[in-house]
Amino acid sequence: MDFTFAPPGWNSLVETLIGLGIVAAIALVATLLVKQVLLRIVWRLLARMEWDDDLPHLPVMVRRLANIVPATVVSRGVLLVPHLPSALTTVIGNVCSAFVILSLALALGAALSVGNEFYQRRPDAGSRPIKGYIQVLKIIIYGGAVILMAAALMERSPFLFLSGLGAMAAVLMLVFKDTILSLVASVQLTSNDMIRVGDWISMPQLNADGTVIDVALHTVKVQNFDHTIVTIPTYKLISDSFQNWRGMEDSGGRRIRRALHLDQNSVRYLTDEEIAHLEQYSLLRPYLAAKRQDLAKWNDGRATNEQRRLTNIGTLRAYIVAYLREHPDVRQHMPLLVRHLQPTAEGIPLEVYCFIQQTSFVDFEPVQADIFDHLIAMIPEFELRLFQHPTGADFSWAALATRTDDLPLPVGLRRAGGRG
Repeated sequence: MDFTFAPPGWNSLVETLIGLGIVAAIALVATLLVKQVLLRIVWRLLARMEWDDDLPHLPVMVRRLANIVPATVVSRGVLLVPHLPSALTTVIGNVCSAFVILSLALALGAALSVGNEFYQRRPDAGSRPIKGYIQVLKIIIYGGAVILMAAALMERSPFLFLSGLGAMAAVLMLVFKDTILSLVASVQLTSNDMIRVGDWISMPQLNADGTVIDVALHTVKVQNFDHTIVTIPTYKLISDSFQNWRGMEDSGGRRIRRALHLDQNSVRYLTDEEIAHLEQYSLLRPYLAAKRQDLAKWNDGRATNEQRRLTNIGTLRAYIVAYLREHPDVRQHMPLLVRHLQPTAEGIPLEVYCFIQQTSFVDFEPVQADIFDHLIAMIPEFELRLFQHPTGADFSWAALATRTDDLPLPVGLRRAGGRG
C-alpha cells in the first residue's frame, strides 16, 4: 500500500494499525469459536453421564479457558506485525503471558468449584463438607499465579521470588493467621463430625441460634429463627463452646422440663368427699384404689396421729404421670417423671420432665402449651393454688373484703381458696 502524498512514516503506521486490527479480529473469532466448541463438548459429556446442567461455575470455567486463546493469538501475532517496536512487542508478549497464567488460575478455581458442586450431590456431603479444603487450594493456586505473573511481567525466574519469601515468613504468618486457624478448625470440625449444614446450633455469646446454612474455610453462616444471618469465624467453633441440637433431632424426642409453682399454704390432706370427687377421673382410679389398699395396710392397728392419708399434691403428681403416660405425643420409652424441687419463696416447684415426639420448634411449642394448659386448669380440682405475686387487683379485693363479707371471691380463688 503506497500513499504518494502521505507524510513521512505514514505508510508504516497504517501497515502497523492494519496488522494489529487483523490480529485482534483473529483473536476475537478464535475466542467465539473455542467457547462454542468447548461448551458443546461439555454439555454433551454431561448429557451422556445423565447429569443436569445446574452447575453455575461450569460456564465460568469454560470462559476462563477460552480466554487463553486470544492471549496466545495476540502474543504470537504481534511478532508478525510490521514496523512494531521490539520493546512494545516484548511488553505485549509479557502481558499476554501473565494473562494466560491468570486465566489458567481462574479456570482451575472454577474447576474446583464445579468439583465441589458435584460432591454436594452425594448423600454424605452434608456431614463431610469439603468447601474449606477447596478454598485452601484456591488460595494456593492464586498465590502461585501471582508469583508466576510477576515473573512473566519482569522476565525473571519465579524461584527468585520464592527465595525472598523466607524473609517474609513472619509477615505471611501474621497476614494468614485467621486462614491457618480456620483451616485447622475446619479439619477438626469435619473429622470429628461436630457440625453439618442443616444442624441447629446455639451460641449465645455470638447471638447465634438457628440453622447452619454454609460451612466455609473462614466462616460458618447460621440463619437464626428470625431470619437474620450470623457469620461465625470457623475457629470460634473450636475455641468457644456451642450447642448442637442434632442429637435431640436424631433421637426423635424433645425434652419438656418446666415447673408449676404451687402455693404451699394450699397443700393439705384430702377429705373422703374430695377423694370421691376425684374418682370420677379414670386416670386416677387405679392410683386411688392401690393407694387405699396401701394405706389400709399401713394404718391397721396404728394410732390416729400415726396414720397416713392422701394429700392433694401427691394425688396431683399421680394424675400428671398418668396423663402423660396416656398422651399420644409423649415418648414413653424416654425418661418421664414428676417431682418436687426445693421449696422457695415462690412456692413449691412441681417439675414435669418428659420427652415428646415433635422435635421442631414450630411443632413442639403447641404440644407443650396444650399439656400445661390442661394441667393448670386441673390444679383447682385438687384444692391447690398456683403461686403468683399479688397484683393491684388482689390488694383492692382484700381492702374491700375488710368492709363486707358479701363480696364474691376473685375467679382464681373461688374454688381453691373457697375451702380450707
